[in-house]
Amino acid sequence: MIDNIALKMTGITKRFTGVLALDEVDLTVQKAEIHALLGENGAGKSTLMKILSGAYTRDAGSIELYGEPVDIQNPKQSENLGISIIYQELNLIPHLSVAENIYLGRHKMKNKFQIDWKQIHESASQLLKELDVEIDPQIKVGSLGIAHRQMVEVAKAISLNAKIIIMDEPTAPLTEKETENLFRIVRKLKAKGVTVIYISHRLEEIMNLCDNATILRDGRTINSVAVKDTSVDELIKYMVGRELKDKYPRVSKTIGDDFFTVTGLSSEKVHDISFSVKSGEILGFGGLVGSGRTETARAIFGLDKKLAGTIKIKDKVLTINTPKDAILAGIGFVTEDRKDEGLVLSMNIRENVSLASLKQLSQGIQLKLKQERNIATDYVGKLNIKTPSIEQISKNLSGGNQQKVVLAKWLISESDVLIFDEPTRGIDVGAKIEVYNIINSLAKSGRAIIVISSEIPELLGICDRILVMARGRKSGELLIEEATQEKIMVFATGSEKHVRGYKDEI
Repeated sequence: MIDNIALKMTGITKRFTGVLALDEVDLTVQKAEIHALLGENGAGKSTLMKILSGAYTRDAGSIELYGEPVDIQNPKQSENLGISIIYQELNLIPHLSVAENIYLGRHKMKNKFQIDWKQIHESASQLLKELDVEIDPQIKVGSLGIAHRQMVEVAKAISLNAKIIIMDEPTAPLTEKETENLFRIVRKLKAKGVTVIYISHRLEEIMNLCDNATILRDGRTINSVAVKDTSVDELIKYMVGRELKDKYPRVSKTIGDDFFTVTGLSSEKVHDISFSVKSGEILGFGGLVGSGRTETARAIFGLDKKLAGTIKIKDKVLTINTPKDAILAGIGFVTEDRKDEGLVLSMNIRENVSLASLKQLSQGIQLKLKQERNIATDYVGKLNIKTPSIEQISKNLSGGNQQKVVLAKWLISESDVLIFDEPTRGIDVGAKIEVYNIINSLAKSGRAIIVISSEIPELLGICDRILVMARGRKSGELLIEEATQEKIMVFATGSEKHVRGYKDEI
């Protein structure tokens, strides 16, 4: 029924220089439903939502809210209409308190000159209580974990009396338990009459959480379906235009001798970490968020200060104090933090792709520009990076395509050891398979590969062996033949009693 429609976007078109980002896209969302917006990276999801939130203006098309036409020109206007967006990269100010972030720019005043801090803290506390979230409203946001920061964003949206909340990849950095809690909050919002537009590449989540789904491909609306009447395979087919049979492709390869060895590695965050990776082997790092997986990689790569331990490639002991030392030693690191550490956002794709390979691409003080262009063009094609040109500025790409540029940078670096930290975070299902194929081909060529992932099925699907961490220490190690989700989770929770039990079984 038309009375039940919260949002109707019709014929939405948006052009950027050289790109038709949206081509007459339609989206209809019911009141108090959880509506999934799906599509590959570059399909137009973020652009469509930025038009709804006022960050972009449409070139053509119409928008109706609750049956009334609206002309959204800026974020403030969208906010006043009851629309709130929670971006994948959260939009909070770390050095301000939770309460200050929730009411930023809308401080409650005692009078013309005095802020009513007591009322602000009480209101923030009440909002968080409604969400069943235990956070001190006076604590600084920078001291919170990512899951609690998301709850602050949700509380902020509620404080704005948002009737429509857009969530962009909200579970990407969350543990399984944190994800379950977020789902509880989203369902609670729905029960209160709030409409949620939910963007995610994790299709199992869509099946578990959402009511309906709209699928975009190449800037066009492909279909809208009731989730209960479809399947993951059907959603994938709509998204990529073809069936994807092997989600975790494996290749036949020869695993050689120990190639990369870490012994007794300690930093401020991790303690006495020892492991080795054979040539041609893919070693997975599992564990909960905060277990020390990323911190181990950072210490190896020279991003965090190493307090103890040795790092060797074959029999050569390496001295690594900076990332430059690691790169020169033949170690590459695909960071999980693409915006702050993986890319220079003001540089174009070509320049970012060549950053870790300037030595190979230089002749004296001159850069081999033709070779640089050819390599960048080659990897844009190989990774299916959606861009009009290799000269496109990186900050203008979608999050998933930015991640692919980070991957390309290290794939051409000729590193002997490659560490991939959450390599498929924010990447669509088709691109994930492309990344797995590239990781497989690197291992097949004899390189030593480390994959850090929060997705246990991913570790089980592509790795040869899995090391598990808990509370900054190595808590277990499993050959892929004996690894299961349950065993990994037992090691990840760090229960000594349970870990000893499993070690006795193995």
